[in-house]
Amino acid sequence: MKLLLITILLASFSFAHAEYRVYQYIIKDKVQKVSKSKPNLIVSTLDPTTYQAYNGGSNLVAVDLLRTWICPGNTGQLKETCESPYKKISKEILQ
Repeated sequence: MKLLLITILLASFSFAHAEYRVYQYIIKDKVQKVSKSKPNLIVSTLDPTTYQAYNGGSNLVAVDLLRTWICPGNTGQLKETCESPYKKISKEILQ
């Protein structure tokens, strides 16, 4: 019985698929004294709360979420995130 259960579990692992979520933010520095500080467009796999905490907290940086999407695979070994599906839609609309 145990052997059958182990075989079923091992077989099911081969069907597992990894995925991750990507977030696109507009980031603005709250500390910089220049009134015309430019916001930055950032793509990250960190969720909004974690991104803000990792970059100094709400007193130092303002994080505004623009969009999010899911990518297949993983981000191990410094792989780039997948392209935004919104980008594909904009290309199709413009054609």
